[in-house]
Amino acid sequence: MNDSPGWASPGSAPSDGHDDNASVPRPSEPADGSGAGSKWSKEQPPVGQWSPSTAPGPGHVPPSAPVPGWGGPGRQGGWGQPPAAKPGVIPLRPLGVGEILDGAVSTLRAHWRTILGVTITVSVITQFCDILVQRYLVPAPPQANPDASPAEALDDAVESLQTSLIGLGPTLLIALVGTLVTTALLTIVVSRSVLGRPVTLGEAWAEARPRLPQLLGLTLLLPMISAGIMAVGLIPGALIGGAAGAALIGLGGIAAVCVVFWLMIRFSLASPALMLERQGVVAAMRRSAKLVQGAWWRVFGVLALTLLLTLLVSMIIAIPFTFAAFAAEGEGLSGLMSGKAPEFGRTFLIISGIGAVIASSITYPIQSGVTVLLYVDQRIRREALDLELARSAGLPGYGPASPGHDPTRS
Repeated sequence: MNDSPGWASPGSAPSDGHDDNASVPRPSEPADGSGAGSKWSKEQPPVGQWSPSTAPGPGHVPPSAPVPGWGGPGRQGGWGQPPAAKPGVIPLRPLGVGEILDGAVSTLRAHWRTILGVTITVSVITQFCDILVQRYLVPAPPQANPDASPAEALDDAVESLQTSLIGLGPTLLIALVGTLVTTALLTIVVSRSVLGRPVTLGEAWAEARPRLPQLLGLTLLLPMISAGIMAVGLIPGALIGGAAGAALIGLGGIAAVCVVFWLMIRFSLASPALMLERQGVVAAMRRSAKLVQGAWWRVFGVLALTLLLTLLVSMIIAIPFTFAAFAAEGEGLSGLMSGKAPEFGRTFLIISGIGAVIASSITYPIQSGVTVLLYVDQRIRREALDLELARSAGLPGYGPASPGHDPTRS
């Protein structure tokens, strides 16, 4: 390994064209290089021309006979592979989609005190601030007038949209701060759970706090890039106007959305790279692009499945609280069924906020866990990070770890 920060040498082979782990003995190779791997003959038969021996030698095992310790019950992976080391919540080998999701849930179960301490605290604070904003800062939406003229109805719709946008700004800002802190702390917790090491809330905060400014910069930069791309796609059509401008807006908008979508998946691993490798903002984005390269569809599939599952969980939790909030507020469910615009009073906001806190406490750890484990999986596939993790976990057969080295720290 080189002296770059992180779990393993960032940018190392095979993605760089060389393998820094080539000099590191695998568990089946002697450390002094005296094994069979160092004694291959320079003159090998042509490919495809190997022939079996006509007579079995001493110790020959028939092909049908089971080899002790290989391919038996409890094995993992392909034929003849021993079980992968598993010091923490995941086995140290390339992961499947189910194993990534299971690792995120296992992290929540193994470190539930720390994780719930993070998510509940952040969710309660953000929901309390959001309730104050919605109650005292955001003006109430105008009531629809069924006898209004088309011009008056249009004015009411514009006013309602303005009110919604005014309330959306503080809400997004509060959500941004909450997501920032939660992502930083949960990234540290998940990285420790990979090694099977406990971590307290104080330890996670002490390690994540120095990286918060860089994580804030990354969190702000990605939406700014998206907004810039959307502006480039929409402004030319808006300037032209007319039917041609409308068509150009449609085509430019579709193209801009596709580019933004592609970039967001490409940079989806920038947050764990920034936190765990002590990268800068731009360096973390480059690192994410490098890890996602050649695996864009796989990363997209895992993240899309995670988003779908978390949305379902959030809906299952939020719907009962929403109905309870409507039932406890004003005219109750009868007012909702009549189509009358509800007045979001204090009771409604408190009850719905409780549901949001519970949903966030479950979905935030799963989303963060999947992102971090997907980052770990890509590094295992590209850079043999499993060897570094096994050494750091103190597993036998992988060589001693560097004195004082912790792959979760720089």
